[in-house]
Amino acid sequence: MTNASGNGLGAMIRVWRDRLPPSAAGLGSARGRRAAGLRREELADLAGVSVDYVVRLEQGRATTPSASVVASLARALQLSSEERDHLYLLARLVRPSTGEISDHLPPGVQRVLARLGDAAAAVFAADWQLVRWNRAWAALLGDPAESPPASRNFARDRFPVDGGAPHLARWPVSEADRDATDAAVVSDLRRATGRYPHDRRLAALVAELTARNSRFAALWAAGRVGAHREDHKTIHHPSVGPVAVDCDVLTEGDTELKIVVMTAVPGSEDETKLRLAAIAGHPVEPRPVN
Repeated sequence: MTNASGNGLGAMIRVWRDRLPPSAAGLGSARGRRAAGLRREELADLAGVSVDYVVRLEQGRATTPSASVVASLARALQLSSEERDHLYLLARLVRPSTGEISDHLPPGVQRVLARLGDAAAAVFAADWQLVRWNRAWAALLGDPAESPPASRNFARDRFPVDGGAPHLARWPVSEADRDATDAAVVSDLRRATGRYPHDRRLAALVAELTARNSRFAALWAAGRVGAHREDHKTIHHPSVGPVAVDCDVLTEGDTELKIVVMTAVPGSEDETKLRLAAIAGHPVEPRPVN
């Protein structure tokens, strides 16, 4: 994999090889050595591959190394975690993960959530488990704190297994294309299983929904892989009436956290209702969703 800017797979392997001094790799520096970094044969020996293969990689004649070869090269080149992930991307491979979904909010995500102003916003983990929400979200949809933490999962709300009311919206919410949203959520979960193949919470969620919700099972069987990025919803708020909002999903790269932001068209009646809902706060007696 090469490109005109010299940032392809082969070019980057050469850059990383040239910058690593032999002493850092536990190799002696022979007299008269011209190369400041590792020689190709040294990298090949450290990574457990042939010299010819390293040559072909650097020349762009080999562009699809296996995951095990990429992992060996990353270790031999002593790459940082970010550089290792970049190497996987250049090799067109899924970057490795810790194997467990994180609910931790990095400081940057916390700052974004705090500074979104009147926008209703919440953060979900990679398996659509609700992690954090702001006051505007609670005012628009109802306070998730009224539901047990284990019940605050968007996928479980979309595909209920017990016939109960949703836990993340206390009053009716309609969508422009409910079928498309259902398919997007399932394909997003499928993508998460590739990123976190050993996460027990995710595996349990998929197993439960597959066994107990026929619609989820049918969509899961389709095998689609994707991401849920946007939607258009109408929240039937008990205090201000129907509010049409755009729902955008932003993904934090390292943790796969999903920042969901609901906004109305600037200057519209819906924007006014959104602000009124935030001012009104959480109604005392919310209606359950049908």
